[in-house]
Amino acid sequence: MRADLTKEPVDVAAMFDGVAKRYDITNDVLAAGQTRQWRKAVVAAVDPKPGERILDLAAGTGTSSEPFVRAGAFVVPTDFSLGMLNVGRQRQPGLPFVAGDGLHLPFKDASFDAATISFGLRNLADRHAGLAELRRVVRPGGRLVVCEFSHPTWAPLRTVYTEYLMKALPPVARAVATNPEAYVYLAESIRAWPDQRELAGDLSAAGWERVQWRDLTGGIVAIHRGFAPKA
Repeated sequence: MRADLTKEPVDVAAMFDGVAKRYDITNDVLAAGQTRQWRKAVVAAVDPKPGERILDLAAGTGTSSEPFVRAGAFVVPTDFSLGMLNVGRQRQPGLPFVAGDGLHLPFKDASFDAATISFGLRNLADRHAGLAELRRVVRPGGRLVVCEFSHPTWAPLRTVYTEYLMKALPPVARAVATNPEAYVYLAESIRAWPDQRELAGDLSAAGWERVQWRDLTGGIVAIHRGFAPKA
């Protein structure tokens, strides 16, 4: 099922500004504590090495960036929400937060050894252009890891999950979130998102090679990885 495109366009940046202060804790509650495991899987897929430069796009408050720092990499948390960045700078002043649009990144070509984006590709106005822009800023032979909500592979789980998104998520969000309406938008965007195979095709079309994916939590989340062509 697709999101209702007849509704007024959502100001995504303003939406995230409004939920910034409680964003991390709200996500943990809505995902039943699974976010930590998903984050570990992302770090394993990126496989950061000491001294590498890593772009963490849609980094929000920088929670996703911390493991890369601990691995000895130089990470650049980047987000288009100034509210998220402000909260991140208050909590983690040592991280070099950068304001940036995923469709027009403020970095030179081949600036990073790896790039990752978790639960943010859905929020770009054009995911195809976003994947191509990420390809631009990653060096030849570098890697991209995309973690995003996806489609459960087991039909009964898929049915339960869809019911949760549209019926259970809004009241839970009203109880814990500062802007529960934002999570209705997020639920609709998840339902409208392509499945694992289609997204893999999008990565390939954007120039990424050796594209693979791994399902997490029965396909509720999927991690896609690709490599930039070597020169």
